[in-house]
Amino acid sequence: MDYTLPVSSFDSLLLKLVNVLELSQRPEGTATHQARQALLQATNDFKDSLARARELADGLPGGELLIQEQDELIDMLQSLKEQKRQQLAAFSQKVFVTSKAGDSKMDLDSTASTPFLRGESVV
Repeated sequence: MDYTLPVSSFDSLLLKLVNVLELSQRPEGTATHQARQALLQATNDFKDSLARARELADGLPGGELLIQEQDELIDMLQSLKEQKRQQLAAFSQKVFVTSKAGDSKMDLDSTASTPFLRGESVV
């Protein structure tokens, strides 16, 4: 699923609202049929854009959560992330120590098999 939010859908809301306000605040108001039509069209455009923006926001995963619930979820995920980071660090340290201890053993084993690595054979 694509959760990319088209920012342009939200950016245009303010401009459309300003347009509605400007049309409604004109000195002639809605006295003429043309002025009423322009205001109606601008209002409908704003409402449609607002409805589309709400659909997009509601379609996001977790969009149904309240802000407090989102904050709690973020805190829980950050805590989980930190635990995983600590586990990874502990595991890395353990592997590093184990591989250091194994290096000396590898040195002994590799010297014992060196003649075979040089291409010499035992007949």
